[in-house]
Amino acid sequence: MRWPKPLIAAAFAALALPTAVLASPDGSTVAAQAEERAPITILISLDGFRKDYLERGLTPNLAALAAGGVQAGMYPSFPSLTFPNHHSIATGLRPDRNGIIGNTMSDPNHSPDFWVGGTDAWWWNESVPIWVAAEKAGIPTATEIWPGTTVATNGIFPTDWHQFGFTIGMRHRTDSIIDWARRPAENRPRFMMLYIEELDHAGHEFGPDSPEVNETLAALDVQLGRLRDALAGMGQPANLVIVSDHGMAARSEERVVPLYVEIDGLGVAVEQGAYSSINPLPGKDAALADVLLKPHEHMQCWRKGELPARFEYGKNPRIPEFFCLGETGWAVRGKAPKPGDKPWNGGTHGWDNQDPLMRAIFIANGPAFKAGSALPDFDNVDVEPLLRELIGLPAHDAEIDGTATVFRDVLAL
Repeated sequence: MRWPKPLIAAAFAALALPTAVLASPDGSTVAAQAEERAPITILISLDGFRKDYLERGLTPNLAALAAGGVQAGMYPSFPSLTFPNHHSIATGLRPDRNGIIGNTMSDPNHSPDFWVGGTDAWWWNESVPIWVAAEKAGIPTATEIWPGTTVATNGIFPTDWHQFGFTIGMRHRTDSIIDWARRPAENRPRFMMLYIEELDHAGHEFGPDSPEVNETLAALDVQLGRLRDALAGMGQPANLVIVSDHGMAARSEERVVPLYVEIDGLGVAVEQGAYSSINPLPGKDAALADVLLKPHEHMQCWRKGELPARFEYGKNPRIPEFFCLGETGWAVRGKAPKPGDKPWNGGTHGWDNQDPLMRAIFIANGPAFKAGSALPDFDNVDVEPLLRELIGLPAHDAEIDGTATVFRDVLAL
């Protein structure tokens, strides 16, 4: 899908400088030049923002952006974890193809392992995310702690970026976006990405129905209001695309499958939580299969190549040989607990990506979108081709998993 030439021209043509008439101190008039700013695009991820959180009445700024633009629910890619889904949003490829198959990964061809962040660019190089494609096309980008942007993915950094730090709060991160938008045209980013994880932390620590989650929702909404007002105040039109990576469901130490007992001496768990992925110890594949592939209460296990087709997951060589998925609300402990480990209470995610409790949000607002539009829930791999349309990148040469056709009727063409 292509935008008509007039819309692209409006977004990316050379900036016009209309004349305004101002009063001088002596009462005469003088001509002044005011910049007419071309639209920019800002992708915002609110980690762990479950779709139905919008119904709590705590996010008036988000509600206003939705009413003035487009709203939908979004299916995360499987597994419904942070790093795989941020890279799915950024590449248009599901984890099986984008290479970030979990929050924790092992690879026999590389050391050390990948663990929640991946500061080694090697892990990110199986696919080309949109900020890399934009930079290659001469479109300047700026990223505020978006996963994968703080390393030289495919050998390329964004034009502007900040190193990750949990102490950098949501207000500081929002200020970075505002400051980049204030820049003069010659060095103003045309595409920016903002990541905020506080809501996910509150959901993990206290559970999705906690006062702490509600407080964080309200605080996030304040920052989005600040951003909207700052952009309006500087006369900067912007297409805001606001997403989350997954939802959140309650868990309890009383709903844990102690898988580590069954696999002791047979396999090693790489990941654990809503699911556990396990590699067999040498010579133990058949014995491990006998243990895992029998029926279990509150959990189902498969060989990696036999996962349900709808997950579109299991072909990437980084995925361990066996995969055990808990029933939503039931966690799978693949590793023996250690002294001092916290009880598995609060909330988590990673379960079936079709479960409504894992559903993410999508809100888009700006000159490219029709006001008051709604869409059926769609897959998060569709976001990247939409972003390409917004910033003027050509379509992919190779086939990806997402498509922008879902947005055809809500674009203000």
